Amino acid sequence: MNNYIFITGIGTGVGKTLVSAIVTEALQADYWKPIQSGLVDGTDTATVQALLSNPLSVCHEEAYRLQEPASPHLAARMENVVIDTSRIVARAAALQPRNRMLVIEGAGGLMAPVNDQQFTIDLIRELEARVIIVSQNYLGSINHSMLTARMLQHTGVPVIGWVFSGAHHSNEEEIVQWSGIPRIGRVPQAAAVDKAFVREQAQLLSASLNSSLS
Repeated sequence: MNNYIFITGIGTGVGKTLVSAIVTEALQADYWKPIQSGLVDGTDTATVQALLSNPLSVCHEEAYRLQEPASPHLAARMENVVIDTSRIVARAAALQPRNRMLVIEGAGGLMAPVNDQQFTIDLIRELEARVIIVSQNYLGSINHSMLTARMLQHTGVPVIGWVFSGAHHSNEEEIVQWSGIPRIGRVPQAAAVDKAFVREQAQLLSASLNSSLS
């Protein structure tokens, strides 16, 4: 059995990278973002690397690095690249650390296309990964959260739980109740996101996270 934790979100910009850093720090896991688009704005791998404090975690190089800040399939098409999910699965197996988890961060949400035939949900299924869903409150987020939960449940993908980010809202309790997926925790808004913040949040999330994984 592999030890992959796939971090997905209910949309773009909901805090996947920060949550990925916190989960990686909490578990002293390795981190990998297979597909990075929008290189002009930097990479999520570099962001996570800069936020980690523990001496064990390794941030691995992306399988696909694409310049355009667009969905993976579109960014790849613009560079005459075809994203091959079997290559990603093989690379994940080669990267999996001994006795540690590999945290894999997705691009966008579950239905973000990775090529002309496959979506992020298909990649998750090929990886046989367990999923953490990152949700954030905004107008429409209940719909996006429940659609994400239902898609994972419908396809039989094992879900570890929710991590909510940003300002607290009572919607969180309802999303947990309606989805039947447990809450791992939440990451509050912060004036500054740095190593100290990630380390603190990792400590707060650690017990719940480890309990959810057992």
